[in-house]
Amino acid sequence: MKVIKAANLGVLFLLELAVLVAAGYWGFGADAAAPATWLLGVGAPAALVVLWALFGSPKSRHKTRGAVRVGFELLWFGAGVAALALAGATGWAVALAAVCAVSKTAAVVWRQ
Repeated sequence: MKVIKAANLGVLFLLELAVLVAAGYWGFGADAAAPATWLLGVGAPAALVVLWALFGSPKSRHKTRGAVRVGFELLWFGAGVAALALAGATGWAVALAAVCAVSKTAAVVWRQ
């Protein structure tokens, strides 16, 4: 069971990275030469990193628990799903949502 829990933590880490990649993919999806595209492509993941540092990390200054934590998680992973959907990658958006749902449910059950 410890191996499965550790594997799930690895999946959660990869999901967090996937959200950042999805945000960047959405931002760069239009015209990679335009300055606004660079702002979105780099700015969207940067904004998510700041949110994670402030509210998501276990070592963050502002601890989130209960309903606030659930709201933060929905915002974080929802941003990745929305970015993929807006970029036209609907299949990847559905896959990210499904994997997030399974992995986060397992994490709650195991209290990771």
